[in-house]
Amino acid sequence: MSRLFGTDGVRGLANAELTPELATAVAVGAAHVLGEVTTGRRPLAVVGRDPRASGEMLEAATVAGLASAGADVLRVGVLPTPAVAHLVAETGADLGVMLSASHNPMPDNGIKLFAQGGHKLPDAVEDEVESRLRESWQRPTGAGIGRVRDLPDAAERYAAHLLGTIGGGNPLAGMHVVVDCANGAASAVAPMVYARAGAKVTALAADPDGLNINEQCGSTHLAALVAAVTAHGADAGIAHDGDADRCLAVAADGSLVDGDAILAICALALRERGTLRNDAVVATVMSNLGFHQAMRAHGIHVAVTPVGDRYVLERLRSDGLSLGGEQSGHVVFPDHATTGDGLLTALQLLTRMAGSGRPLAELASVVRRLPQVLLNVPVADRARVAASGAVRTAVAGAEAELGDDGRVLLRPSGTEQLVRVMVEAPTDELAEAIARRLAAVVGQA
Repeated sequence: MSRLFGTDGVRGLANAELTPELATAVAVGAAHVLGEVTTGRRPLAVVGRDPRASGEMLEAATVAGLASAGADVLRVGVLPTPAVAHLVAETGADLGVMLSASHNPMPDNGIKLFAQGGHKLPDAVEDEVESRLRESWQRPTGAGIGRVRDLPDAAERYAAHLLGTIGGGNPLAGMHVVVDCANGAASAVAPMVYARAGAKVTALAADPDGLNINEQCGSTHLAALVAAVTAHGADAGIAHDGDADRCLAVAADGSLVDGDAILAICALALRERGTLRNDAVVATVMSNLGFHQAMRAHGIHVAVTPVGDRYVLERLRSDGLSLGGEQSGHVVFPDHATTGDGLLTALQLLTRMAGSGRPLAELASVVRRLPQVLLNVPVADRARVAASGAVRTAVAGAEAELGDDGRVLLRPSGTEQLVRVMVEAPTDELAEAIARRLAAVVGQA
């Protein structure tokens, strides 16, 4: 049987794969596993969601499951995923549940779990939660049933936390920022936070109706943001995804600023302030070689992890580092947050612009991105590809051809019979030629 939890919680088509019954069961399992450390009181859970229509149904099921297992519940309503993580820590809750499928289309939904302190769960704890779904348990009755209440100032608490990370005041005064909220969880709080930091704010896709989340907007559809930034003559554009745990940007000239560039800008800012611990930053295997070259040129070490912000988080915690992130725009500042936070990232990026007096395009130019080609190759057996001598020989030949001027990455899909072939090279033509040559070998393995 396949594992219930994926790279970022439980995700699937709402009311088909991700049913209310499953949400209730996961909530019960989470209450049992994550609430077991509680002594002298009932476990406390924080529950939030993004605005997709199925979230209303799944929130009701989740809250019922938690209360039926004897956990008290704080409902925080529609808020970004990192807000839920922050509120778990701030309220001293034992666990948190965020109902969101992030950048996925509206029909999907997901369940993300947080432990005490607002930390994501390691695989072993997720597996324990899943195992509890198949076990019988003693239901509390009477006064033992959990109680449910709302936290009406949840958004205000989160906003105050974010503004506190930049010292308060109006550091963005005189700056015009366009923010694309993806009709998602940040639609209310993101424009408010940037305005309170002093910016003139133009908001796009900030009118969620439960059905339009991520629809031709947000961090996966940047065309509208590019057009708005250039039309308004804005200083920068910020794009969030449905649950606002990521941030991509657009410079005043309409150029795109991806997670690698944002990570590099923030790394140099922290190093300048003397807060980049060990002169190191964490990135995944998908970060462009241009990012590595830029960091090396500035004497900053890059610790590399597998794809997924959870692996970035694990490395940050194990090595005691102060910054990490992904090309997709998940950036983590462990001194301020326990998970990727798109609003926090945007504030750090915008205050760097304001403090340095340099436009975003100039700051981002520190990373000279190498042309990259990514091909998804259908295969009969991912394991057979990994063991293939012909594939290893082809990869070694490509790496020798590229030398220090490019790289090759073969990565099996975690959910499909696919192998992703990624090649970076000095020119688009060379990257394309090598990628197609390797894809042919992989497809025949």
